[in-house]
Parts: sequence; structure tokens; C-alpha cells
Amino acid sequence: MIFFDLLHYSPLAFITLSIALGLVVGSFLNVVIYRLPKMMEREWAEQCAALNRKEGEEEPTPLPPFNLVIPRSACPSCNHLIRAWENIPVLSYLALRGKCAHCGAPISARYPIVEAVTGILSGFVAWHFGFGLAAGAALLLVWALVALAVIDFDTQLLPDDITLPLLWLGLLFNSANTFTDLKSALIGAVAGYLSLWSVYWGFKLIMKKEGMGYGDFKLLAAIGAWFGWIMLPLVILLSSALGAVVGIFLIVLAKRGRNVPMPFGPYLVGGALVALFWGQTIVTAYLGL
Repeated sequence: MIFFDLLHYSPLAFITLSIALGLVVGSFLNVVIYRLPKMMEREWAEQCAALNRKEGEEEPTPLPPFNLVIPRSACPSCNHLIRAWENIPVLSYLALRGKCAHCGAPISARYPIVEAVTGILSGFVAWHFGFGLAAGAALLLVWALVALAVIDFDTQLLPDDITLPLLWLGLLFNSANTFTDLKSALIGAVAGYLSLWSVYWGFKLIMKKEGMGYGDFKLLAAIGAWFGWIMLPLVILLSSALGAVVGIFLIVLAKRGRNVPMPFGPYLVGGALVALFWGQTIVTAYLGL
């Protein structure tokens, strides 16, 4: 109880702890970002092999275990197992100067960036909400959104293993009116899914091709479950505007082809973060006008 009293009455202690926890979680999110898509690909391959296997054929030799825990993290260049002191968020990267301790191969700067961003956002959550249920819920949301944004950026996948639990968690937390009332959350989940589902089919009927994936529907449904239906227009407007600006930049300055697919998930995540921290203020100000 003394520990919780300290966090409750000392904002600095709560913010500091949240930043430290965010850095550690960010290190784990790097594992999730790298391994979860590969786990999905393995599962799909196994399912296809099972469907194509003829009756009487022997089952293929099982692949070595591969999940979020096994095998241990290792350097992709020399398979050097990462030791504990080499896995301290951000600090290990700086101490190693961005190189493997064994072979000297460069380590992607994205690892410390994900850790730092997760830590900063976690500290901001603690400062914005203060110690309580809302802060704990917001931390879980932020961590999931960071993982989804980077996975979608890399692979154009939004795993159900994250989006669906996120949807149910939103409804669960809002059963206690954490961010909105449960009725608004339920309507938000349905409206979030159907809004992008309608856009998807309208685009497909007109352009004869797909404009987004089903993962985007599920992510917006989860966002609606967390913030309620009234926040959906704000999230959609912000994510669309951000996506348009980045898309124009990539086409004009980076010479990216117009037909090259661009993930929409990171922009939905950006809209969701704005809704989390400033959504109520923005909506109230808009309705006041």
C-alpha cells in the first residue's frame, strides 16, 4: 500500500516509473514486431500444407519452436545470443555504438527508437492522466498501438492477436466509464468497423481493386470501443489527413509510385493517440462552435 500511495501522491514518481516501464515494454515490443508476423506466416504455411497433403502422406517434420519467447534473441548476422547487459533499453545500443558486441554488424536504429518512443509516450500518459485506472488502461492501449503501427509499416499486416483483444479491452474498461460510457463504446466498435468496411467495398466496386485491408476495419473498431462513436469522425479525419500529407510527400519528393501500397494503420494509430490525449478537448471545442 505504501508503494501505491507513493505513486498516487507523487506524480514525479509515477511518471518516472512509467517511463522506465515503457522502456522495458518497448524492448519487448521489438520482439513482438519482429516475431509475430513471422509466427503468422508459419501458421499460414502449416495450414496450407495440411490442406494440400493427400490422404496417406506422412506429416512433414515439425519446425523448431518459434514464438515470442523461444528461441532467445540473437544477432541475425552471427547468431550471437544477446546477453542481459546487451539488452538494456536504449543504453545498450549507445554503449555498443549500434553494433553487435560479437561481430560488429550494425544494429538497426529502429530498436532504440521504438524503446524511446514507448518510454516517452508512457511517461506522457502518466503525466496526462495521473495515477489511476485510466492511466493503466491508456498504457496498455499505447503499447498495443506502437506495436501495430510498426508491424503494419513493415508488413502491411494488423494482427488479430493484437486488434481483437484491444477491442474487448476497450469495452471492458468502458464498462466502468473509463473513457466513455459502455453504450457509446459498443456503438463505436460497430460504427468503426462498418465505416471502413463501407469505404472498402465502395472503392472496390468503383476501382475494381482493394484499397485497404480488413485489419484496418478491426483497428478502427477497437478505437471506437475505447473512445466511443463520437471520436470516430475525429480519428478518421486526422488519419486521412496525415496519410494524404505523407502520401503526397512520398510521391512528389521521394518519387514513390502512385500504385505502391501504403499502410493505413500507422495513421489510424496517430489519430487514436490524438483522441486519447486531446480528443475530448477538440470535440468539446468543435461542438461549442
